[in-house]
Amino acid sequence: MSRQPDNKKLLLQYAALTGELMITIAIAVFAGWWLDAKFSCSFPFLVWLLPLLVIIALIIKVIKDTSKK
Repeated sequence: MSRQPDNKKLLLQYAALTGELMITIAIAVFAGWWLDAKFSCSFPFLVWLLPLLVIIALIIKVIKDTSKK
């Protein structure tokens, strides 16, 4: 019985991480698109670079959060 609250807490933690990942990537794509348009780049460099950096940063965050346990 004591495992149920822990499972719900873990589920909410992963749901929050998923939401954070989706929102952050969407913001990074929009910012990259906007910056590429502002600088008149012929290749969408920042649309690719910013989400990649966000994904790397979030992977590092997940590794740090899970290594504490």
